[in-house]
Amino acid sequence: MLLLSFNDLPSQLKHCFLCCSLFPEDFVIKRKRLTRLWIAEGFVEHVKGVMPEEIADEYLMELCFRSMLQVVARNETGRPKQIKMHDLMRELALSTAEKEKFGLVYHGKEVMEEMSSRRLSIHKLQGEIKSWPGMSNIRSLLVFATNMSSLSFSNALLCRFKLLRSLDLEDVQIDKLPDAVAYLFNLRYLNLKGTLIEQLPESIGRLCNLQFLNIMDTKIESLPKGIAKLLNLRHPIMYRYSVSHVCFKRSSGTRAPSDIWKLQKLQSLFCIESEGDIIRHIGNMSQLTGIGITNVKEVDEIDLWNSVKKLTVLHTLVLMTSSEEEILPVKAECPPLPHLRTLTFVGRLMQSAIPWFFSLHSLTSLFLHWSRLEDDLLPHIEALPNLTTLYLCNAYVGEELCFRRGFVKLVRLELLNFASLKKITIEKEVMPNLQYLWVECCMELKTVPLGLEYLSYLQTLELGFVPMEVIESIRKGGLDRSKVQHIPEIRHYFQLSSKLVFENLA
Repeated sequence: MLLLSFNDLPSQLKHCFLCCSLFPEDFVIKRKRLTRLWIAEGFVEHVKGVMPEEIADEYLMELCFRSMLQVVARNETGRPKQIKMHDLMRELALSTAEKEKFGLVYHGKEVMEEMSSRRLSIHKLQGEIKSWPGMSNIRSLLVFATNMSSLSFSNALLCRFKLLRSLDLEDVQIDKLPDAVAYLFNLRYLNLKGTLIEQLPESIGRLCNLQFLNIMDTKIESLPKGIAKLLNLRHPIMYRYSVSHVCFKRSSGTRAPSDIWKLQKLQSLFCIESEGDIIRHIGNMSQLTGIGITNVKEVDEIDLWNSVKKLTVLHTLVLMTSSEEEILPVKAECPPLPHLRTLTFVGRLMQSAIPWFFSLHSLTSLFLHWSRLEDDLLPHIEALPNLTTLYLCNAYVGEELCFRRGFVKLVRLELLNFASLKKITIEKEVMPNLQYLWVECCMELKTVPLGLEYLSYLQTLELGFVPMEVIESIRKGGLDRSKVQHIPEIRHYFQLSSKLVFENLA
């Protein structure tokens, strides 16, 4: 039956399905990591006027619809965000992949007389990778053996993979990228996320076919000048998260050469650090659908918004100031952003910046981090027709938040780090579709949010670092227990022996 399901797939989907078997058993695969790998491999057909990322997303939806892949998590719009393979499906895919010489999984013990498969996935490693006949035919190399050292991943090894199109080293603990990577002429996908690498070689500019570059959460703080030669680059991911999500500097951008704007195939740029004329030149990349800029200063206001108004297909915008005292240059008027779906502001906001929010009719996600507004911002966003996610961290300095009306499509609400907040109220019939509520670092809170009993679709309530009397009130037998007893999952996070732990109060 499983074989029939596989045989019934169109040829492109067969390749995409087999590709999933290269990931370890029960491995949760993120959508963008997978679909970008498919694109780099050439599995996604070209359709005139349609971005390959859109086609790849359709492939993923189809495989999930056919139950060939399992959806682990969806985003707020219902699109698969994380997926995995069922054990039986993976066994079928692995045997088929090996039989058809599509790909091979290596566990560190197999004796390899000859490498006849086109793709190699290394799950475990004992010592160095040995040289096998046929290694030069490999098109994709994925490494999940995170204990691989820089010594093992050497120039000599990389030189064997001359035809490589995809190289995925996510979370592998290497601290240097071999210079030989510059000779991988066919390389289209390079994932270095979570490695210990501190810099990219200048010679990376030779990778003229590179489309996807992920250096997220590495130690790389600046890009070499050669990056501006990568004329086919579509998605560089280059930001670093901090340890704490509630502090001001939750992430950092990466410095880039001033002529990066010449890369006219860029679809997204997350996140670039503002310096020199970078902001003024961003407007030349009118094809961008997503941009993140850090180190933004108030003096950048004119250049910033002159550039933003030229980004006519923009759907994601992230702006972060250089310090928590710097005012984000967002004023009362803003250029039309009809396609904007995700907006993130990190830094202080003037109250006059808020009124134009109501015009963002396509907005699905709003993140305000350390805005420290003195007046209530909720009346300006409550009527947004498509807002599904609202994240507010130290965004308001008042003592009360009252959701009086609207928020009709809101699914996820996160309220973090409100130093003065004493009361949260959710009126009846407001945010009727809310499924997830997270309240953290609100130590002045007197009670659980009022109105929880009206949220009939609420699936998860998470509370962290709130007064113990709030927690005690919702325990079984507590004063407010009746208000939360319909919620399937209630988690209380707290510190225990310097470790973050949680208890389930449902």
